[in-house]
Amino acid sequence: VQLQASGGGLVQAGQSLTLSCTASGGRFSINVMGWYRQVPGKQRELVAATTSSGNTHYGDSMKGRFTITRDNARNTVHLQMNNLQPEDTAVYYCNAGDYSGRYYLGPGAYWGQGTLVTVSS
Repeated sequence: VQLQASGGGLVQAGQSLTLSCTASGGRFSINVMGWYRQVPGKQRELVAATTSSGNTHYGDSMKGRFTITRDNARNTVHLQMNNLQPEDTAVYYCNAGDYSGRYYLGPGAYWGQGTLVTVSS
């Protein structure tokens, strides 16, 4: 499975940004897709994830500001990030998995290369 991400960049605090990721290849249908982020010295953390059935799961600090949507036909997810703050600065990684189930059960096996989001104060 290959994951192609786009949309990272530099924004000012309070602005918005949208990340997109498309999955391709693989023998099985992609069920879960989502985004994680990581800053140096810290563990990678969940931003948001969604399953093909439409269930979504968000990291605690992202609730209310970030929204994940999905186009199942295109195996594409979009992460709309609003009111970005400097603490949102990180490398954002697209993630996908083909495990079964209606609900998010953790990261899938496939990772994209990461896209940098920088929020200036």
